[in-house]
Amino acid sequence: MGDVTVVTGGTGFVGAAVVRHLVAGGHHVRVLVRPRSDRRLLGDLPIEIADGDITEPISLRRCLRDCRRLFHVAALYSLWARDRRQFYEVNVEGTRRVLAAAAEAGVSRVVYTSTVGALGIPSDGSPGTEETPVSLADMAGDYKRSKFLAEEVARESARQGLPVVIVNPSTPIGPGDIKPTPTGQMVVDFLRGKMWAYLDTGLNLVDVDDVAAGHLLAAERGIVGERYILGGRNLTLREIFEALGRIAGIRPPRIKVSAGLILPIAWLSERIADHLTGRPPAVPMDAVRMARKRMFFDGGKAVRQLGMPQSPVEDALARAVRWFQANGYAPAP
Repeated sequence: MGDVTVVTGGTGFVGAAVVRHLVAGGHHVRVLVRPRSDRRLLGDLPIEIADGDITEPISLRRCLRDCRRLFHVAALYSLWARDRRQFYEVNVEGTRRVLAAAAEAGVSRVVYTSTVGALGIPSDGSPGTEETPVSLADMAGDYKRSKFLAEEVARESARQGLPVVIVNPSTPIGPGDIKPTPTGQMVVDFLRGKMWAYLDTGLNLVDVDDVAAGHLLAAERGIVGERYILGGRNLTLREIFEALGRIAGIRPPRIKVSAGLILPIAWLSERIADHLTGRPPAVPMDAVRMARKRMFFDGGKAVRQLGMPQSPVEDALARAVRWFQANGYAPAP
């Protein structure tokens, strides 16, 4: 057995942050990369590239040769896809193939990246924890359903003896969101002056570098079969826009609208995307469905048991704003 650390999804927002932290820690890192992936975030990092795909078992076996630790970060993270089956092929079956290949390779530790979207939210409005009851029926949309099912695959693998630790990032924010993620797109739209109103909802924001640190800490200190919320600070959407307004010098929206009012707009937006443009809708239905509940979570377990850092989310928002402006996603200040 070698001493290679493999990362899937290393060209993405969270995955690239994990890769940077591993490299900074002196690890020999191998990143599974699809041939046409945007590799900008990997830059000139001293890493090994393995061409392949999590849906291709042969490339997985090749990539995991001599692997000691695996960070399975790859996922289809979107609130819309023209072919909804992609969510399940990538997130569920892809995870099944990755973990099967890891078991075959004898990997000594696996960190699987889930999401707080797969966790329960208490009906009384209090923050969700790793133990809040939840079922597949509670999942809004194909992304959440597929990640819930993928986490079940990871938990079953742990029960069968694979040393898997599960991490559930909340809403990462910071520089390098090249796609961008749904949250990053919300920040970009705000900076472009497209946010004329806000929904009465909320998110748990966390610095993407804290999330990366949480991954490494989970590999070192996490208990097999356990899951850890990698979260930061709970903020209402209005509070997030107010913070962005202070950072960017833009007046935040003052009009509050209900999810019910936005649903017809989202429905029309998705019909146009599905049947005409083939491009992501301006207002995904799943985003509106999710906004009916405040996505507030308690990340105390990861702080207490893993030692996960808690950097100020305002600093992460400021770094994200500067990065989006510097890279042409939003107007320069």
